[in-house]
Amino acid sequence: MTVSVLGLGPMGQALAGALVTAKYPTTVWNRTPGKADALLARGARWADTSAAAAGASDLILVNVVDQAAADAVLDAAGDAIAGRVVVGLSSDIPDSAHRTEELVIARGGRYLDGAIMTPTDTIGTPSASILFAGPQDLFDAHRPVFDALATVNWVGPDVGRAAAYDMALLDIFWTSISGFVHALAMAGAHGIAPAELLPHASNIAAILPPIFGEIAERVEADRHGDASASVSSVAASVRHLIAASQSAGFDAGALEAFRGYVDSAVAAGHGADEISRIRPAAVSVSTP
Repeated sequence: MTVSVLGLGPMGQALAGALVTAKYPTTVWNRTPGKADALLARGARWADTSAAAAGASDLILVNVVDQAAADAVLDAAGDAIAGRVVVGLSSDIPDSAHRTEELVIARGGRYLDGAIMTPTDTIGTPSASILFAGPQDLFDAHRPVFDALATVNWVGPDVGRAAAYDMALLDIFWTSISGFVHALAMAGAHGIAPAELLPHASNIAAILPPIFGEIAERVEADRHGDASASVSSVAASVRHLIAASQSAGFDAGALEAFRGYVDSAVAAGHGADEISRIRPAAVSVSTP
């Protein structure tokens, strides 16, 4: 099977490098040709245009900054997509994956969407993780190529599902990072050095998996009674955190948003329920 990689940022280079290592005939294209030099030295082939790259292979992997950029690259490739399988590996929202699928189908191709869940230095090893969504027959047919890149999982026929997983998991990651850097600042305001806080922060992180498990089980079953951590207790705790943050001179916007979720649950009569009852506030979404 021949493979083309469109986009040679750090992740695109890692993907192409893993394919070359696995001995797949690999064609590469990037707006800046110099980024291909190391790959060409290892045996990859260069294409002057995205159309030439798309036409050179059975399977086309696209990894650029976002889905809008991917759409622009694929639009420029035009009819060269016809009869090919395109795999989008750019992080974006689920709706964007559906738009890319429509673009690819309109040009005679078939589409899978993928979400890369691990850093560039893991690509080509079992430590890497990529989620795929779209027609299962395409995933199964190209599984050997995907296995050369990462540990892979198919998450459903809807091409938006990989992006939905991606957004949900990034939500956990960046919310956690936000909380940690805020905690470091709060601790620092009281003379606690990062190295002093770290072991205690690591202990907090270690207790999260079983808590995640319990909350997920309760939400799945819509079972929120028999609380071990009630919504009303969180309401008191988060107010203390906001006051401490403001006293130290730091913005508490994330905590205040969470307080709004908690207060809404209490106002709805769920103060005695488990924290699994807490939900983010709904917002209206305008459709373009």
